[in-house]
Amino acid sequence: MGIHGDMTASAPSTRTRSTNVLVIGAGGAGLRAAIAARERDVDVLVLGRRPRRDAHTALAAGGINAALATVDAEDSWEQHAVDTLVEGQHLGDPAAVELLCREAVRGIEELVDWGADFSRTDDGRLDQRYFGAHTYRRTCYVGDRTGRAVLDALHDRVDGLDIPVLDQHCVTHLLVDAASCFGAFGFDVVSGERVVLLADAVVLAAGGHTRSWARSSSRRDENTGDGLALALRSGCSIANAEMVQFHPTGMVHPDGWEGTLVTEAVRGRGGRLVNAAGERFMERYDPDRMELSARDRVALANYTEIQEGRAGPNGGVFLDVTHLGRDAIVDQLPGMRRQFIEAQMLDIAEEPMEVAPTAHYSMGGVVVEAETHATEVDNLYAAGECTAGVHGANRLGGNSLAEVIVFGRRAGEAAADRARRTVHREPSAIAAAEDDLARWSRPSDDLPLPVLHELRTLMWDGCGVVRDADGLQRALDRLDGLAPAVDGVDGAPTAEGWVSLARSVALRSSLLSARATVVSALERVESRGAHQRSDHPDPVADQRSDVVVRVAADDSLERERRPVAETPPHLAHLLDESSDTGGAHRLLE
Repeated sequence: MGIHGDMTASAPSTRTRSTNVLVIGAGGAGLRAAIAARERDVDVLVLGRRPRRDAHTALAAGGINAALATVDAEDSWEQHAVDTLVEGQHLGDPAAVELLCREAVRGIEELVDWGADFSRTDDGRLDQRYFGAHTYRRTCYVGDRTGRAVLDALHDRVDGLDIPVLDQHCVTHLLVDAASCFGAFGFDVVSGERVVLLADAVVLAAGGHTRSWARSSSRRDENTGDGLALALRSGCSIANAEMVQFHPTGMVHPDGWEGTLVTEAVRGRGGRLVNAAGERFMERYDPDRMELSARDRVALANYTEIQEGRAGPNGGVFLDVTHLGRDAIVDQLPGMRRQFIEAQMLDIAEEPMEVAPTAHYSMGGVVVEAETHATEVDNLYAAGECTAGVHGANRLGGNSLAEVIVFGRRAGEAAADRARRTVHREPSAIAAAEDDLARWSRPSDDLPLPVLHELRTLMWDGCGVVRDADGLQRALDRLDGLAPAVDGVDGAPTAEGWVSLARSVALRSSLLSARATVVSALERVESRGAHQRSDHPDPVADQRSDVVVRVAADDSLERERRPVAETPPHLAHLLDESSDTGGAHRLLE
């Protein structure tokens, strides 16, 4: 019967379903949006790509930020905002940053009410710990499984509100007519059934695009750029796609584990970085903050040590916690200890971990309005990692979970309010989506995974931790050259279901989001935060603007620059200019 199974079987059926608010993505942002919309008495439907309760949010191990001041009484939302703006190299949207930092406390309180079992101090207050580049301890946590605890609490609330969640569904198109969104089209990855999802408002919460790099903290079939690609094809703009955070510490071996995250909680608890010569090298890069420096600086330090020949046997540097003692490690870092034992039979209480930078978080994304997270397409909202605005050029650890809680709620509330009006539903848009998916479903001897591997390798080589114009242009040329191969990959069913079609869709998303990233990286002729160019190693004042990309009428990518809003006076006076983008904190020599 061959790898494609019984190709004489009838074509998959199509099912139509209507709701007031459709949420695309079952991670933290999507679930929080669904809860907010349902609490405003509208019908809600959630679509998830992965199995239920297995969204990428579960991998956010370290913590969630809020200026509770339970440990450091001096902390405030204003200081949280200043830390976020400064470490974002002043590329973040001040309005979005202020909302995040003001409302994160409410988000924590809601999660506690819904059952999140955050660690507490001896007297019962919520405990908080340091994460890199924070002025005060403001990161709430549940050991090293914070994301899992947050996701479970949200799912419990979703279940309590009887919100339906369709898992293992792949969205291929947003349904848009005359710049107005009225739903989505996709298929069930198991059965292949096509689904037409009609909605009065849509919230896009489909994650980032870090799986477009060869070494990534994302699992194989997630964060493939679906959110960015769906938005671009629907008429939205993408801002600062080049700002991809490379987490300093990902596993380097064995095969299948490469890139897997080693949480920042390890450094937050006192982990030390050393090179193959035994030097604690952060003394050369940020002697004041050492391992608690900002992620972009630690990632670049690790990368530099590796490139200059001071790497270990597997091409990484070493992260050591043995000095903390076995009891503390077992109590505070149980997940990390288990991870290394399972992967390498290495006990981190006895031996250091070998680590290297790994693509970890998309800080750019869909352009949204700060308060409602509305996009440029009517009736379409977006939240979470697929959006731009909060993180600028460098994300503070712990801000991502806060972002999904705060702006998931805001997007859900705005979508529910919007859903109270009639939306035109254009049949031709549905027919076009059906035709595309039928074309992508054809059998082929060319499988998607080898092309995905090639794409990820060229992105790592040409648009990785350190970039230059020549490498970026080569990457863009090679990406453009992949288009015929992408169009010809297999999308037919096998005994495993429609996995090949799902990967074909992921490949198309990865290609578009990767092209947008490289185009943006070529446009930003400076080094700022996570975007490091060896041919332009300094930040440039007139480059402090958003690089915005959109799909033109001829399907090319057009780019423009938009000014970043000025910081309001009530925050501007707190900014510490000595923590700005240049001088002592510039790592690239």
